[in-house]
Amino acid sequence: MSPTSETGHAGRRLVIVESPAKAKTIKGYLGPGYVVEASVGHIRDLPSGAAEVPEKYTGEVRRLGVDVEHDFQPIYVVNADKKAQVRKLKELLAESDELFLATDEDREGEAIAWHLQEVLKPKVPVHRMVFHEITKEAIRAAVANPRQLNKLMVDAQETRRILDRLYGYEVSPVLWKKVMRGLSAGRVQSVATRLVVERERERIAFRSAEYWDLTGTFGTGRTGDASDPSALNARLSAVDGRRIAQGRDFGPDGRLKSDQVLHLDEANAHALAAALQNASFAVRSVESKPYRRSPYAPFRTTTLQQEASRKLGFGAKSTMQVAQKLYENGFITYMRTDSTTLSATAVSAARAQVTQLYGASYLPDKPRTYAGKVKNAQEAHEAIRPSGDRFRTPAETGLTGDQFRLYELIWKRTVASQMKDAVGNSVTVKIAGTSSDGRDAEFSASGKTITFHGFMKAYVEGADDPNAELDDRERRLPQVAEGDALTAEEITVDGHATKPPARYTEASLVKELEEREIGRPSTYASIIGTILDRGYVFKKGTALVPSFLSFAVVNLLETHFGRLVDYDFTARMEDDLDRIARGEAQSVPWLKRFYFGTGDGPEGATDTATAAAAAGNGDGDHLGGLKELVTDLGAIDAREISSFPIGDGIMLRVGRYGPYVERGEKDAEGHQRADVPEDMAPDELTVEYAEELLAKPSGDFELGVDPQSGHQIVARDGRYGPYVTEVLPDGTPKTGKNAVKPRTASLFKSMSLDTVTLADALNLMSLPRVVGTDAEGVEITAQNGRYGPYLKKGTDSRSLTAEEQLFDITLDEALAIYAQPKQRGRAAAKPPLKELGTDPVSGSPVVVKDGRFGAYVTDGETNATLRTDDSVEEITPERGYELLAEKRAKGPAKKKTAKKAPAKKTTAKKAPAKKTTAAKKTAAKKTTTAAKKTATKKSSASSGTKTDE
Repeated sequence: MSPTSETGHAGRRLVIVESPAKAKTIKGYLGPGYVVEASVGHIRDLPSGAAEVPEKYTGEVRRLGVDVEHDFQPIYVVNADKKAQVRKLKELLAESDELFLATDEDREGEAIAWHLQEVLKPKVPVHRMVFHEITKEAIRAAVANPRQLNKLMVDAQETRRILDRLYGYEVSPVLWKKVMRGLSAGRVQSVATRLVVERERERIAFRSAEYWDLTGTFGTGRTGDASDPSALNARLSAVDGRRIAQGRDFGPDGRLKSDQVLHLDEANAHALAAALQNASFAVRSVESKPYRRSPYAPFRTTTLQQEASRKLGFGAKSTMQVAQKLYENGFITYMRTDSTTLSATAVSAARAQVTQLYGASYLPDKPRTYAGKVKNAQEAHEAIRPSGDRFRTPAETGLTGDQFRLYELIWKRTVASQMKDAVGNSVTVKIAGTSSDGRDAEFSASGKTITFHGFMKAYVEGADDPNAELDDRERRLPQVAEGDALTAEEITVDGHATKPPARYTEASLVKELEEREIGRPSTYASIIGTILDRGYVFKKGTALVPSFLSFAVVNLLETHFGRLVDYDFTARMEDDLDRIARGEAQSVPWLKRFYFGTGDGPEGATDTATAAAAAGNGDGDHLGGLKELVTDLGAIDAREISSFPIGDGIMLRVGRYGPYVERGEKDAEGHQRADVPEDMAPDELTVEYAEELLAKPSGDFELGVDPQSGHQIVARDGRYGPYVTEVLPDGTPKTGKNAVKPRTASLFKSMSLDTVTLADALNLMSLPRVVGTDAEGVEITAQNGRYGPYLKKGTDSRSLTAEEQLFDITLDEALAIYAQPKQRGRAAAKPPLKELGTDPVSGSPVVVKDGRFGAYVTDGETNATLRTDDSVEEITPERGYELLAEKRAKGPAKKKTAKKAPAKKTTAKKAPAKKTTAAKKTAAKKTTTAAKKTATKKSSASSGTKTDE
């Protein structure tokens, strides 16, 4: 291609994309005449604080970054860490004849393109270049067929951004004042948190029910084989025509939903089994139906996140990070899409591979098409698929690790979507027998055989329930006919208990949000990341567990901002935002009604309904908006919204320093209080456990008086564990030049508050102990450190094997230790605590080892520490592989490198040494802080995450 300008001579074209990786790939496809540069995500945004707002703005504008009094005009500022990049882009643009804005094809990408145009103010022709895959053909086609910026998409993104800013900046301060500093609220993140909390409430309220049934093994009397087994297992389904109660028949209160079913207890189940021991059995009925299963639609963003979680153990954020790399390097199409549509080119490529890899018998006569199920889906986009007009097989890509695994998943799903149905037969056999006491017992067995696997040869979808049966699972039953006599080889009694509803995983939470039409596919990964980072939710295995803090936050929002976390209201807001994107509604009137209420702006049926929902105060002439809701905070009782009854007069409270249980009022007689472990799942805090916490010793334990100093010695339970200290007399200066610090020492791990003695405490506070000096006069001390007891001589430290040695080791023994060569690392490698098998990614053996910071899993290359809910005894190979996958997804830890300070000029007058040192520390601190902020912003921008406030 030979680029030419409007005047006909060879010109220079500047192409701006979002990420450096994408720029590098695209540059290779365009060649000479094109300069490809990255914006590195957004170049400008709403200000993050008042300091970034230009001086001409005052009042609420400085706080919000939005001028709510003048049509919600946003105040945009160029991000501090992007100013250098903007200068570079302006310099490149000054030397160019045309500008191509080649940011992502979604709403966010369109907005970035518009911001670039607004900031760069180009005087040359500007084109919007869009593509959904990064291949040579797609990029050249995009250059040849540009379009104009879509202002409707820009307005839609801007409205969302303003809405999220108003929501976050108005509601979050309420949480700071009434719950805890540093918390945040968001249009979608708060609703997602509420879903997780509500599920935990269901688990807390759940009452288990016990039920029993029978399982029979019935022989046909024939010699069987794989295709025709000799016996079948069947479960008791009815007695005298009355269906046996199963788990689904019980409510969350542990009671039967209907009295039409028969509830067998243990005694009755055993009695019935005994009465059936000598019964004759025969086949009552055989029902056979054809089985057919169609392939799954190609991936869209949410289904990819769900399957990557089920099959690969990836979190939503990790999935999107890996997919972003695959897209930028030209392996897959754009990964933020809600469409299941495949282009004609993609269909042809998939069908060709079906024939090539599986044979013509697996190829349907006509290409398959998939209708979109997502409301307001952008069907012009494609599903997520391998890029190009010929799909590379996973082996042909040269990919490794997580990128290989995710590409393989996408490739299999895409190819399978163009294959024939799986077909077979499903059979239900009912077996009848009469017990010795005359009861009619009916057993039932179901089976499934697949005669043609079709698409299942390539791909089978996973399930959120680990116990669920996958589509390709066959269950073969003996070939029997009605009236055939059977022999009961064994009848066993089985007890069961109903289980509380399962906690959400990342996959099931994404699915729930999508089904409720809350949020959009592009934001789910960042939403889950936010509620994890904020401490509202933590992981227990793959389950999402709400913290006690999230209970307080959700309680406040439900009580005082009910409609803001209402599921239907949040979904209706999405509808209104989509109407704005389609040009069917206007942004400013909608924002006025949301923020100020229906007293402002023109009326509109849908928008008025939204405003009513936002107000949350029922019907009336005036429906208040968000601003009115956050104005009256006097009605919010901070203690009440953070208090939850446990039972027996015990309350759980969420305080500034974490959760705790309390009985009685503070300063009242009999008052008790105890901290609750922050990593405890709320449904585990029972009355019995709360009693145990309250029974543990707390406060000061007076151990006695130090005979030398005369000071009282006490033991306490501190934030970092139990310790002993001395109580200094009243009047002892605690600050200033003459301040006196009390002697303090942590307890050994073998000690506890209720058993430590005065002698123990005095010994602990005597550390470090001088053991003696060596021949050269260097002092040797015995000390207790973070990693256990050790000796120290100058800068040379040697570990001790036991804590007791700190008090009784002699100088000769210490010198003998120092006479030995110093061991670098461990003297001998410890054997693994457990072997888990071969990792499916690295192919290396995975073991559990004991490390400095606790037990961890490793394959020799990647190490992952066990979580608090994991144990060496119970960890499974799958859990070990999952931990390693999560660690790989985070990438290697980056080493910090200190920059050399520039040489200082010699000055005639030197500053005092102390002042110079302080200045250096201040400068270093500022530099480090700025570097951290810059790194955080760059990381967020380059990963392309989409967020709400």
